[in-house]
Parts: sequence; structure tokens; C-alpha cells
Amino acid sequence: MATLYRLTAGHRAAAAVATALTLAGSALGLVQPLVARHAVDASGRGQVVWPLLALLGALFLVEAAIGSAGRFLLERMGEGVVRQLRLGLVGRLLRLEMREYDRHRSGDLISRVTADTTLLREVVSQALVDLVTGSLVAAGAVILMAWLDPLLLLLVALTVAVAAAVVTSLLQGLRKASEHMQDSVGAVAADLERALGALPMVRVHRAEDREAARIGGRVQEAYDAGVRTAKLASVMSPAVELAVQGSFLIVLVVGGLRVSGHAGSLGDLVAFLLYASYLVLPLSCVFHAVGLVQRGMGAYRRVDQALRLPVEHTGPSAGSTGHRPLPSVPAGQPALALHDVRFGYAPGRPVLSGVSFAVPHRRQVALVGPSGAGKSTVFALVAGFYEPDAGTVLFDGRPAAELGRDVCRRRIAVVDQNTHVVHGTLRENITYAVPDAPEAEIRRVLSLTRLEELVDRLPGGLDTVVGERGSTLSGGERQRVALARALLARPALLLLDEPTAHLDAINEAALTTVMKDVAQECALLVIAHRLSTVRHADHIVVLHPGRGPACGSHEQLMARDPLYRELATSQMLRPGDGPPADLGGRRTNG
Repeated sequence: MATLYRLTAGHRAAAAVATALTLAGSALGLVQPLVARHAVDASGRGQVVWPLLALLGALFLVEAAIGSAGRFLLERMGEGVVRQLRLGLVGRLLRLEMREYDRHRSGDLISRVTADTTLLREVVSQALVDLVTGSLVAAGAVILMAWLDPLLLLLVALTVAVAAAVVTSLLQGLRKASEHMQDSVGAVAADLERALGALPMVRVHRAEDREAARIGGRVQEAYDAGVRTAKLASVMSPAVELAVQGSFLIVLVVGGLRVSGHAGSLGDLVAFLLYASYLVLPLSCVFHAVGLVQRGMGAYRRVDQALRLPVEHTGPSAGSTGHRPLPSVPAGQPALALHDVRFGYAPGRPVLSGVSFAVPHRRQVALVGPSGAGKSTVFALVAGFYEPDAGTVLFDGRPAAELGRDVCRRRIAVVDQNTHVVHGTLRENITYAVPDAPEAEIRRVLSLTRLEELVDRLPGGLDTVVGERGSTLSGGERQRVALARALLARPALLLLDEPTAHLDAINEAALTTVMKDVAQECALLVIAHRLSTVRHADHIVVLHPGRGPACGSHEQLMARDPLYRELATSQMLRPGDGPPADLGGRRTNG
């Protein structure tokens, strides 16, 4: 009940009105057996009964109208609570610390926003008020039954107590089964998202059956948990029904005998029977609500876990300047600098060990190294996805922790090797960082990235839908779209992860020219695997696994750094006219 009370924060006025309407309707229902009692007794005495029948019909109609209004308010409140939960979850999930995405599967997190909140809607819109009103109405009916015939009430109470004992014994198992079912549903969503996200790989390797079997196993787990939930619920329902029917039969038999023995009037028996039958609905609502709450708590546990996951802190760190104006940047400070940065994704497994280098304004710096050396990790630290374990990342001479993630990210743009093109129009993808960009700026980046021909070829131009993950575009086109999106933001620092990986020789030469032009406007840090990209850089940083980097020009590094010389003369750094080598390891591999 405390949990349900917290869930309805912001909707308690509507809940109070709905509860009041439901209670008012129930009170009118409680009056009806008394009117029926008077009508039966009046008929037995030969009196006129049509006014009482008319009053009974009016009470019924008013009860129905009030009940409908209350139910509508409850349903609307349930939808409001779900909307509030979903908005909170979406806002939370989009801002989680990056480490949390390593620990939780995205499909399971999505399931908490959809399936779990849907189950909670039923709990909020039905269970909360049903527990309150059902209990109060049942109490009212019991009081009136005690007034009419205490002995019959005692017999009814005994049968209901048996049903309550059965229901109570099943509640804990019902809750555990429901939690297992919700976890299994989340696993189904996670495995399906995994397969759909790599569908080309799945089909090329003819793994449809294997993936279907994997997901089918999760579906079976959800089915087994659902069957267990249904089994427990199926025991609860007959227990309640038998108690109600048994009490009704007891009242009918014992009460009939008492009337025949002149121990009570027929009107009293009719009224008691009506209250006994009227007790069915609130009792059923209470038992159903209790079971629904137990199932809902499994969903709430998952939602609450997601709402408690740590999020990024985008502002300045504690003790920094906060919202005070930042002092002017001393002349000559580089756009980016790393000072003795150390980092590992897991304790005892360092990826970066004492990395220091700088990226001056309007200069191009190439970042090279073997797979696993930490090139992508450097990008992740610069973008603020992770905090260094030691050392400092500086922008224009100011520590990133002092500036805050939000300020730092305003200064950078990233073009990942795994280019991100989302479902929507080409215009929406290019202007993602600057939604209100003027047309002239859009045309500028289209020209810089040589996308004008693509725009002219598409049936809807910039307003053509590019499909899920940009499926209607080639790999090179997607990479150029990502580059155009980055350039439109006019960043002070542009991070490029192997920008020529998906380009042919003609477009690679064109992009090299673009990068020279861009370097006149901002600083460039480029993860490079092609020798042509490296040789056009103003400065080269070679990451050595387990120790600090080597820095210098191509000629200097060829002369004094064995690792760079090995990369340049092996397949690690290919000439520009050769096929690209995919050495950009995933984040976990550096």
C-alpha cells in the first residue's frame, strides 16, 4: 500500500475523487437491499409497493452513473501514472552512466519502460481503489448483516475466513512467479533486440534457427513462469467463489429454516441474502486486488531498479566554479590535452597507462596503435563517457571535471567508425545536433562532404526517409552523413574514428581535402589505420599498450619508435590505395 501510495504522487486528487464516487455508488448499493426488504414486507401486508420499486430503480441508475464516472477517473489516473513512470524511465535511461549500459542489456531496459509499466497501470487503476473501496463496502455490508442476523453473519464469516487463509498462503508464491515472468519477458526483448541489431550477420551465417531457438528458450521461461502464476491464481479464484457460493447456500438454507420457524421475517431474509450476494463483488475485488498487487510488485521492483541506476553528472564537479563565469583562456592553450591519464574498464585491467599528449587549435593529430592499445578509449574519455582513474583531461587549459560534461560536449563532435544514422529523413540526421540550422549551413556541409550528388539522387532529396539505421544508404554514405552532422555543429574539436574506413580512393582523396579545410576551423583528433591519413597529420601519437605514448612526425617516429615502424611497414597502416584494415576495436578492446 505504501508503494502504491508513492506511485500515485501527483494524482492523489483524482484518486480521492474516484474513491469518493466509488464509495458513493457503493453506499447507494447498500441502501438497495433495505428498500427491497421494505417492498417485500409491504407486499406481504397488501400495501402499495410501486413507489419503493421506482426508488429501487432510481438508486440502481444513479449507482451505475456514479460508478462509471469513478471508473473513468481511475483509468485516466492509471494512464497518468504510467505516463509519469515512462517519462521518468526514458529520461533516466538516456542519461545513465556508460558503465551501466555495460551491465544491463538494452532490450531488458526497454522492457521495463513498456511491459512492466503496463502491468503497473492495472495495479494503480484497479487495485489501489478496489482495496480501499472493496474493504469499506464489505465492512458496511457486514455491519448491516450483523444488524439483521448475527448468527447468519457468523456462518458467512467462517466460510470467508477459509478462503482468506487459502489466498494468503498463495500470495508469496504468486509474487515470486510474477517477478520471474517479468524478468523472462525482459530477457525475450533483450535477445530479440540483439538478433535484430545484427540481422545481416545472422542471415549471412544462416543463424536464424539458432537465434529463434535462443529466443524461444526465453519465451519458454516466460511461459513457464506465466503458467505458474496462472496456476496460483486459478487456485485463488475458486477458493473465493466457493466461499461466496457456500456462504450464500448456508444463508439460504439456515435462513429459510429460521423464517419457517418464525425466527425472522421474509423481508429480513431477502435483505440478508441481497447483502450476502452484494458482498460477493467487494470481496472478489479485494482478493483480486491483493493478487494483482503481488504480481505488480514484481514489475515495480524492475522499474524501481531502473529508476535508481546512477546517471551522468553533466555539470561541474563539486568545489568547482559552478555557474560563475569562467576565466579567460590563456593564449596558446591547446584545444585538448591529456596529462598522465590512466584508465581501465575493470579493476586490475588498465587500458591506458600514463597517456599524455595535446591537440593544438587548427591542427590535425593522428592517433595510431595496435588493436587494444586504447584509441577508442581515449575518445570515450574525451567525450565524457567515462572518468579517468587518474590524470586530467583538459579543454583549452581547463580540467574537464571543472567545466562539466555539458560544457565539454558543446565543444566537440564525434564521427564514430560505426556511424550512427537513425530512422528518419536525411535532413533530420544531418541536422541532429543543430535542428534549427539555416539552409545555407546545411548546403555548406553537404558540399564539404560531397553529399550533394546523393541528395539529388534521392526521390525526396533531404526529406527522404533513410530507413532503420540508415539501411537505404551505403557504408560510405552513412559515414559522410555522420561527418556532415558533426561539421554542422562547428565544433572546436572534431574526433574522427577512421574516417576513410568505408570510402573508395576517390572519396578518400576528397575527404583528405575536407579534413585539411576543417583543420583551418577546428582541431582534429583522428584515429587512423591508413598511412595516407597518418602522413597528412600535423602530429602523430602512437599508443603503446601498458605504457605512455610516443609522439612526433612520421619521419621522427619511423626513426625512433619500433612500434610505429612496425605498424607503418605491416598491414596495420595500409597505403591509401589499399583495402582498409578494420583495426578499430570495440570499446572494451580499447
